[in-house]
Amino acid sequence: MKLVMAIIKPFKLDEVREALTGLGIQGLTVSEVKGFGRQKGQTEIYRGAEYAVNFLPKVKIEVAVTDDLVDPLVEAIQRTANTGRIGDGKIFVLDLATAVRIRTGESGADAL
Repeated sequence: MKLVMAIIKPFKLDEVREALTGLGIQGLTVSEVKGFGRQKGQTEIYRGAEYAVNFLPKVKIEVAVTDDLVDPLVEAIQRTANTGRIGDGKIFVLDLATAVRIRTGESGADAL
């Protein structure tokens, strides 16, 4: 099992969710996060005053999947979250030792 984490632009969330649903992904977790990468923040003007925004709003998606779904999942996220501009985000794939469904006690891939 793997845990796939993707940091993407917020306006791409619905498009990515639809793509993942099309793959048969039955659940995911979404968090609103802030951060920066190569963008290094940006400068904005508010009421005539210029100020720096050091942390940009992003969305973090976390999906636990079996090993056979990792490649199609990563490709779907990359394809749908891509705008071709800096700040599109990153995808991380981590090993997942175990998962347990609290309600039934199922564990491993059965809990996904």
